[in-house]
Amino acid sequence: MHLDHLSLTNFKNISEARLDFSPKINCFLGNNGMGKSNLLDAIFYLSFCRSFSGMTDAMLMKRGEDFTMAKASYTRRGADEELTLGMARGKRKSLKRGGKEYNRLSEHIGLFPIVMAAPQDIDLIRGAGEERRRWMNMVISQSDKRYLDALIRYNAGLEQRNRLLRAGIVDNMLYEAIERSMDAVARYIHQARSEWVDNLSRIASGYYKAIAGDEAESIGLSFRGSLDSPEAGEEKSLLKLLDSARRHDEAVRHTGVGPHRDDIILTLDGMPMRRTGSQGQCKTFTTALRLAQYDFLHEATGLRPLLLLDDVFDKLDSTRVERIMKLVTGEDFGQIFVTDTNRDHLDEIMRHTAGSYTLWSVENGRFTKMTAQDS
Repeated sequence: MHLDHLSLTNFKNISEARLDFSPKINCFLGNNGMGKSNLLDAIFYLSFCRSFSGMTDAMLMKRGEDFTMAKASYTRRGADEELTLGMARGKRKSLKRGGKEYNRLSEHIGLFPIVMAAPQDIDLIRGAGEERRRWMNMVISQSDKRYLDALIRYNAGLEQRNRLLRAGIVDNMLYEAIERSMDAVARYIHQARSEWVDNLSRIASGYYKAIAGDEAESIGLSFRGSLDSPEAGEEKSLLKLLDSARRHDEAVRHTGVGPHRDDIILTLDGMPMRRTGSQGQCKTFTTALRLAQYDFLHEATGLRPLLLLDDVFDKLDSTRVERIMKLVTGEDFGQIFVTDTNRDHLDEIMRHTAGSYTLWSVENGRFTKMTAQDS
């Protein structure tokens, strides 16, 4: 799968942009705050119906404007595809595929798989468990519709239960009805996450060695699921877990146990990565995670996802940068979008790229096509 053309109107600081892309390497050069990352966020938004940065829909509209529009042409499984995303202030967003609007945006997730590596990835290591759960959900949902449906149903039940707790309602029958609906999907969420983490750990470990060198330290990922706790029993029952926590939850007025509290433990030579990893090791780790995510989605969907590398070279030495680029420009990867502030890095990319590429200069939301000789 690759993105052929993108048109943007009033997206963040981009007033108008009309871009035709190379099927392999696309590079964007410019200072910070010029719009490079905003372009990648627009591509991400078309695939996942939300901003990678976590911005609300209203914040994606250019300041002073009342609407934003993104239109993209893809080649997917050998056929032409067109997506149109529109948002107007005060109205719900509209996403159309081939001119037909989706009834539910969740139907779109996974059809145009995407992987984005960005400076914010450090939150996967340094941040709270919420960051790693969001990552798990984003990746697994692109490959497993049953998981996405289970997640939606679980979160709906969780919100109902928390509403009762906040209201101070004490009614066992009400709680049991809601908890049964949550329990009906919790085991599948748990199993899918556990299997995914095991699979990703193996793949990411190989990529870390490939980037850092064969003699480098070893990384690990392990799943810490709430249904593995003794209170859930051998049958991993969310009903048991919630029942044992009911009195505590009523006191604090929110649900403190369940899949919404799951986490991933990241290690470096068996030690917690967040405490022992240097900046370069952390950047290498998160890059390995993103490349492993790419492999997972490729195998699960049969499509080569779009790979977006936003300022990925920062805090890495030249040797690791070169190893990354040799990996992603090889036959195992498809279309790539790269941003950087450093022309030397981009020239290095060109030197290692045998296929076609396109290069743009980015300034104040405007994109100017360059040649390899431009300075």
